[in-house]
Amino acid sequence: MDRQTTTDSTTQTAVRHPPTGRREDIRNIAIIAHVDHGKTTLVDAVLRQTHVHRKINQMGERILDSMDQERERGITIRAKNASVTYKDVKINLVDTPGHADFGGEVERTLRMVDGVLLLIDAKEGPMPQTTFVLRKALALGHRAIVVINKIDRPDAVVDDVLNRTFDLFVHLGATNEQLDFPIVYASAINGTATLDVNKPGTDITPLLDTILDHIPGPAINADAPLQILVLALAYDPYKGKMGTGKIQSGSIARRQPVVQIKRDGTHVAGKVTDLAVFAGLERADVERAEAGEIVAVAGLPEIGIGETIADPEQPIALLPVTIDEPTVQMTFAVNNSPFAGREGKYLTSRHLRERLFKELETNVSLRVQETDSPDRFLVAGRGELHLAVLIEQMRREGYELQVSQPEVILHNENGVLTEPYEELTIDVPADYQGAVIEEVGQRRGELRHMKLIHSEGTASEMHLEYHIPTRGVIGLKNVLMAKTRGTAILHHVFQRYEPADPRALLVAPHGSLVAFEDGTSNAYGLFMIQERGSLFIGPGVEVYQGMVVGQNSRDEDLDVNICKAKHLTNMRASGSDEALTLTPPRQMTLEFALEYTGPDELVEVTPTCLRIRKRLLNPEDRRKARKDRRL
Repeated sequence: MDRQTTTDSTTQTAVRHPPTGRREDIRNIAIIAHVDHGKTTLVDAVLRQTHVHRKINQMGERILDSMDQERERGITIRAKNASVTYKDVKINLVDTPGHADFGGEVERTLRMVDGVLLLIDAKEGPMPQTTFVLRKALALGHRAIVVINKIDRPDAVVDDVLNRTFDLFVHLGATNEQLDFPIVYASAINGTATLDVNKPGTDITPLLDTILDHIPGPAINADAPLQILVLALAYDPYKGKMGTGKIQSGSIARRQPVVQIKRDGTHVAGKVTDLAVFAGLERADVERAEAGEIVAVAGLPEIGIGETIADPEQPIALLPVTIDEPTVQMTFAVNNSPFAGREGKYLTSRHLRERLFKELETNVSLRVQETDSPDRFLVAGRGELHLAVLIEQMRREGYELQVSQPEVILHNENGVLTEPYEELTIDVPADYQGAVIEEVGQRRGELRHMKLIHSEGTASEMHLEYHIPTRGVIGLKNVLMAKTRGTAILHHVFQRYEPADPRALLVAPHGSLVAFEDGTSNAYGLFMIQERGSLFIGPGVEVYQGMVVGQNSRDEDLDVNICKAKHLTNMRASGSDEALTLTPPRQMTLEFALEYTGPDELVEVTPTCLRIRKRLLNPEDRRKARKDRRL
């Protein structure tokens, strides 16, 4: 196939053909909500009751959560497509992430649909991410169906949640048509829905009927030239890269010549080698698709998100999707520790660079920037979890790397230095509210709302809402979990950039216990230092000089010798010493390591281990560096 690249200065750009009608045999709808409000479980119920697969009942829970990390973390990371047929109408469902760090997935998904299902927890009500996703949906003119989920909870407060949801719509500037939203009461885990909260449902059909009645079919112009905005990418081992999007106008068929319009206006000629639509849980090959359908197109190897697939005779680009800028950055570098190369498969800067730039093709919220060092890259994302998921995926693929402490991205707007601020909500037992308020206040959090929640049979809870700089959120979770014995529930979402607070955070710096020499840790050495702080490792672990093995109880680093052995002599009889009792080490997770790491520390990430280390491994070099800083 001959391919050519041209730039046509006379081509119109960013224009959509005006719709001339709607397609009534299709509904395209996205399911949006705060994390853990039941989106994927609701999709499960719809898929099961419409029997989209003959073995649907053997597929377990959260069917669309196909990534290992999604199942382990219990969250959706990547938007997923599926479809069901109900009353001869095809309903294309898109399950979106609920965590704010993956908002880029939601932003581009909403351009693919014509309406949304907004899930609200019957106890928690609208949460920060609810506000974020609803604002995006309303701005695009979408109508919403409000689904009050988990109505079977004994602590559900349906009327209060509904009132708060209506207030949220008003606050976000919804139109009169958008304010007239239908309400469905559901228990996704039981697979039931009802239009009357006092009459329990028996199946999910009331929700499907509401979708057909209130979500309009896609607006199309069937007679205009082809236009598809690519909003997702898929990979097939036989078909290659496939661009997914909704046909805005015209039609598309296999073996049809098309043109790919890149973001910079460049045109690349190509031919459709394969065409698929979503049928149930899988893609089904078709010969032709009409306007209004969501399709996956193969034949354009370099296709990217935000680009347009158009008619070669009249190539007109669609407006590319706009994604909010990242707010947190960290450096990804080649691992240069003494243990480098022992456990990983991909070790070099070339491997690291190729993997990061490949991620940019599908992860639209990510930014990668090369630095003055070929071994180090500056990677920016929407939050710590956004970057942690990427790091975890890379280590599972066999990469070794070391990453720095997350830092917020500052902007200079008209000579004013600005920093990102977030909306933070904390639910915590009332007994711990004092510790939480003190800690968040030291991090420059401004308390906006406080509410005492009484529940029958359980202790009272405090619901706290804060306006806080993003730098105050970094590392907050670990601290609050320790102060509240693991009972605090935190949610935060980026709000906007505001003038930077010149005051420093009043956060006590942590001190680390640092290995003094290379060797293998043993019980005697660990026992001698465990009273100095909390340990990160147990006995029998290989360590190197400069590796962080624990947290000091004081706010200063302490070099320790955990490889120190107890030498036996003929002066001691066997069994005369009491057995050594070691405190179990703290569980090392990637999120904990990223939050713990200080400005002079790095996290060493390999396929089998996570280690925290000092940038300068030699203790004498660290002493000189501290002395130079004081001078």
